[in-house]
This record gives sequence, structure tokens and C-alpha cells, in this order.
Amino acid sequence: MASRSFVAVSLLSFLFLFSSASGALPSDSDKVSLGLYYESLCPYSANFIINYLVKIFENGLISIVDLNLVPFGNAKIRGNNTIDCQHGPAECLLNTVEACAIDVWPDLVRLDFLSAKQYIYIQSQHFSFIYCIETLVYERKYPQWETCFEKLGLDPKPISDCYNSGYGKELELKYAAETNGLQPPHKYVPWVVVDGQPLYEEYENFISYICKAYKGPSIPSACNELSLNTIVKENVNPAGPVCYTEETIKPTLSSIIGSTIKAWMQRMNRAALI
Repeated sequence: MASRSFVAVSLLSFLFLFSSASGALPSDSDKVSLGLYYESLCPYSANFIINYLVKIFENGLISIVDLNLVPFGNAKIRGNNTIDCQHGPAECLLNTVEACAIDVWPDLVRLDFLSAKQYIYIQSQHFSFIYCIETLVYERKYPQWETCFEKLGLDPKPISDCYNSGYGKELELKYAAETNGLQPPHKYVPWVVVDGQPLYEEYENFISYICKAYKGPSIPSACNELSLNTIVKENVNPAGPVCYTEETIKPTLSSIIGSTIKAWMQRMNRAALI
């Protein structure tokens, strides 16, 4: 489990030392795309962010990853572009706040050279901020989300301006279009996609898929420790817990109800024969 103390300033000032015999940096074209489609108050999204996704910063895989966070999840667009979130208005607020953080502090990492062959990645603000909020969600303390500004030494005004101006809602509508345009459509959150391929029930094993997909130079040492025998299986129940979409839940409930009624009728028929 991730250390709760990691959420404070230590996360914001996170460093990863990267040494390369060739001095070659992974180019943008070499990087593996990693998309996380999630919603802020789904506890399983929070668990994935603070106990799994954070590992790419801890082990240096962020150097070969193009990370795309999409905080919309299973929300729905109603009339007049009203957004209806699965976990209520508080989730809509935090989805928008996190969307604003991604926009206000867009750089995920900053690269600083120590020498021709040694450099460091310094984590910037938006993941630190989202990590802080999702830690509070995980601990069921999300009403305290504004404390993350003070914990991380961040100015709340740009986020407040983004939210209150309506720009945050525009960002959420953009994320809605991206989420609803997924092919195949997402069935639950967290929904993890590596190089355009959804991982389905294998989402917690996403690091193995990143390492397998990476074809560039300077393979991070984290990849050398993994088995890369990965096979994505569709339509299998996820190994980890998830928050299902309404479209996924409804057939499941119908199936359960149908099975229950059928079993009840069979019992009644057997009783009538006795």
C-alpha cells in the first residue's frame, strides 16, 4: 500500500535519477501511451491512483510513458449539457477540480540534466494534487480536499478561477467526448488503456504491458524485473474491484433477477409435484 506520508511535499518534489550508458533520452515517438479513465469518488479509482499508478513515478517508468488522465468516468451528459455524476454532485465538483488541475499545471514531469549521461525527472503539480485528493477519497475524508493546496504549497486561485469561470465544465465536456468515444466502450472505472488497447481485468498489471509495448532505448530497470507474458482477455470479470457503468450494471441485475425468478419457479413446480 502507498505510504500516506508520500502525499505531502515529498511527492511534489519527487526525483527519479536516470542513468544511461548512451545518454539517449526516450523520444516522444518512443513513449508508450497510458490512459486512465476514472471518476474522482469511485474508491477503486482512488485505490488504483494511489497504490498502483504512483509506481511509475517511484520506479522511473514515467520516463517512457505519455500519461493521459481523464476524470469523467461513468458520468452522463443530460439536457443542456448538464453533467450527472455516478456518485453525485460532490464527484462532479472534484472531477472538474481535477480537470482544472491538469489544465493549470500541465507538465507531468520536468527534465533536468546533471551530466551528459545522467538526468533527473522532477514531478510537477497536477499528479501530486490529484494524488492528494484521491488519498482523501480512499480514506473517506474527501470533504477535506482543499487542504491539498496547503499540503503541497499550491496556490488555489487558478483552480478556483477555472472552476468558477465555467472553463472547468468545458474541460469536463471535452473529457466526456473522449470517454464516450472510446472503442471498445468502457465498461467500468478505472479503465486503463495502453497504446490504445484496454486492459480489462488486467488493469492492475499495467506496468507489464507498458514494458512490453516499449520499443525505445534505455529500458528502465523496472522492466527487467517483470514477466512480460501478457495476454489481454476481453469480457472477463476484472480481478480488482471497479465501478461499473449503468449499461453494464443493468444487464447484470436483469440476469440475476431472471435467474432468481427461474429458480423460484422451479422450486414451486417441484413442491407442486410432492
